[in-house]
Amino acid sequence: MRRLIVTEFMTLDGVVEAPGGEPTHPHSGWTMPFSTDDLRAFKLREVQEAESLLLGRRTYEQFADAWPPREGVFAEKMNAMPKHVVTSRPAELTWNATPVDQPVRAGISALKESDGGPILVAGSASLARSLLVWGLVDELRLLTYPVMVGGGLRIFPDDREKWTFELAELDRFASGAVLHTYRLAGS
Repeated sequence: MRRLIVTEFMTLDGVVEAPGGEPTHPHSGWTMPFSTDDLRAFKLREVQEAESLLLGRRTYEQFADAWPPREGVFAEKMNAMPKHVVTSRPAELTWNATPVDQPVRAGISALKESDGGPILVAGSASLARSLLVWGLVDELRLLTYPVMVGGGLRIFPDDREKWTFELAELDRFASGAVLHTYRLAGS
């Protein structure tokens, strides 16, 4: 069984929207002042360990525009890695991407049951929220930055359900960003 890992850049107030300069938020690019060598090295290791990406449609479109012209080890891995995309417009996919089978929950469950290495979900706030509700997340990596942006997209469901997680790892980066790695308790 393949592990499904959700990795998110997050503010202290829980926002995951526009960490890298996307035009959707007035404080877009809030991760940029906190980029350090040790943090970039972690993100490179994270992507190198993954076998494929699972993305929502909007994140896929942003990544498909941003990554192909880039160079370097990180860009080479991002461009070469298979992408699984949750979309209702599968004919429009390029960039080494295939659509997730419908219905989405069953399609992702089947993907997890297939042979292969870890599946990394990066960004994709709506998808990450659904994966949490469906109980399909094996590992939750929250890279929390020492900044608040006053609102925006969050990944946590607001349905008053309770989930208990175990802290598997805790890492602090030179910039003050902190990586919390969680796994569902008892899994």
